[in-house]
Amino acid sequence: MTRLPLQAVLFDMDGTLVDTERLWWEAVEHVAGRALTEADEADVLGRPVEHTAAWLAAATGAPADALADELHREFADRVRAGIVPRPGALDLLDALAREGVPTALVTASPRAVADTVLAALGGASRFAVSVTADDTEHTKPAPDPYLAACRVLGVDPSGCVAVEDTATGVASAEAAGCTVLAVPSLAPIEAVPGRTVEASLEGITPSALRSLLPHRLRVMTWNLWYGGTKVHDHRAKQLKVIAETDVDVVGLQETYGTAAEELADALGWYHHRAGENLGVISRYPITARFGDPDVGFYGAAGVRVRVHEGAEADVWTVHLDYKEYGPYATDGDPTAHEDVRLAQMRDALGRVDDSVPVVLVGDFNSPSHLDRPDADWPVTKAAEEAGLRDSYREAHPDLVAHPGHTWSPIHPVREDGSGRPEPQDRIDFVLHRGLRVLDSETYVSGRPRPWPHVEDNDWPSDHAAVITTFSLGNGTAPV
Repeated sequence: MTRLPLQAVLFDMDGTLVDTERLWWEAVEHVAGRALTEADEADVLGRPVEHTAAWLAAATGAPADALADELHREFADRVRAGIVPRPGALDLLDALAREGVPTALVTASPRAVADTVLAALGGASRFAVSVTADDTEHTKPAPDPYLAACRVLGVDPSGCVAVEDTATGVASAEAAGCTVLAVPSLAPIEAVPGRTVEASLEGITPSALRSLLPHRLRVMTWNLWYGGTKVHDHRAKQLKVIAETDVDVVGLQETYGTAAEELADALGWYHHRAGENLGVISRYPITARFGDPDVGFYGAAGVRVRVHEGAEADVWTVHLDYKEYGPYATDGDPTAHEDVRLAQMRDALGRVDDSVPVVLVGDFNSPSHLDRPDADWPVTKAAEEAGLRDSYREAHPDLVAHPGHTWSPIHPVREDGSGRPEPQDRIDFVLHRGLRVLDSETYVSGRPRPWPHVEDNDWPSDHAAVITTFSLGNGTAPV
């Protein structure tokens, strides 16, 4: 199993690193002139001063600005009187520093309060960056503070663990895409998938935080082009590509019958073969197989892979009919002959299970409606209407900077002998539902020579592959 690497740990301040939530609660009670109750928590805990001041103003009629100033003074007086680090907090910060894991302070408190607390913790040097309520337009529960910290650190939120003590802070971190370790201070927090709850930070280690991160699922779609037989030493070159790209699951088309089994055996992987054309190979165990095992040359086949205990995903490979390729049309509607491909896609979509995350890959022999405004390309649109997202376009929305062409790296001109240019299009896809896209790329090894001089190419295909890296959550976990 491959987990995402721990890129940084992002700490809330009040109630997480230092025992200030009680001090804040007492300051609000003093300004409000009454004891607070559980019903007040949503407007007090994890909220910036301005929010709580506006809430008090609505209840008392006093000016919000004056209430905010009084809250600042009351809370700062209590902080200066003495704050106590929460159990295990300093030990965890020291351990992360020893292992070179970057840390950030992400708080809804103003800069003046954060600086006071940082001084009590031994100085701002404990953190590579600190983000306060003064530094973003929106503070918690909006994701802005955590996203800002990740930008400054140059890390991806999916590789970060956020440590929080309130539901408001948890909402902010999760909205930013972080894994959350919650250590509730005053109000309870529920453990759900992707969020772990512990009573304190005592005994929490960097290794334990790494164990909370999602698992990686790296999926490739690859049309092997007659099994790769047009190129010398094609099987060895296919294995080299799979090793160099470090993929986890490959949806194959044009397997020439035996490619899935032979590749899997050489890699020590699992495999599924469907008919003479389709296959899936996986480094993870295959726990179920879907679709007609005797499917014809065109169609769909799927598997369920167990990425880790308690988390599975379905991966489908699809190959649609190539005839009457729409971009070749010189007049009229280029989608006039899409009915066959659309029917094949709808058949595949009808087989997809909604109960687990799904990845549907393949050679659609049709462009995407997201790429070409010349027509309402129905095949990819049908997939979108079924709730599947285009991972490459999700990662690369700029069509000019990232066209993502997969057809064809070896065909600058059409194969029909006309000498006409080959329309370079994106016709191979990695679609998904229920996963988070971390990255997506098209892939071709070496510098392929054009057809027909392809025998010695390093790249044993006439299509570019598409590779998408997803994160797959691991649920709650003991640390």
